[in-house]
Amino acid sequence: MAFEALDELLDEALHLPIAGRVYRVPAPSAEVGLRVQAIVHAAAVAADGGRADEQILADAAERDLYADVLGSAHGEMVADGVPWPALKHSALTAMVWISQDKAAAEKFWNTAGDPSRVAPNRAARRSNPSAAASTTRSRGSTSGTSTRPAPPRAKGKQRRH
Repeated sequence: MAFEALDELLDEALHLPIAGRVYRVPAPSAEVGLRVQAIVHAAAVAADGGRADEQILADAAERDLYADVLGSAHGEMVADGVPWPALKHSALTAMVWISQDKAAAEKFWNTAGDPSRVAPNRAARRSNPSAAASTTRSRGSTSGTSTRPAPPRAKGKQRRH
């Protein structure tokens, strides 16, 4: 068995639809990918109350991170006059893709970055009549095992204390 060409195995781009146009975000360079990983890790440490590496976060502030993670799509979005919230959401989606994977990026994109939109809250589920529990009883176990029946109770004799 031989190794196949990696560029044919990996889908190395995101395709983000904005205002009727699809922008292709190419895979980042190894340098950008490693920097994003470090930034995401430092942010997670800080969010957990730990001490984040200030040098990493300062480097992120100094460089144009959004342009780096969006690659050529950044210039296209700016030239097309894409609104700031859309450009920012695109860049954050690309960061999720870089630090996690395409499935996580798609979920982030489709929920506009709001994790509460992934699954409706309990009140919303209960108020939805189509989501109500079914009244059909579920089938019993089909594993072929059963519990032993309880021994019959003796009639007539009862113990007195």
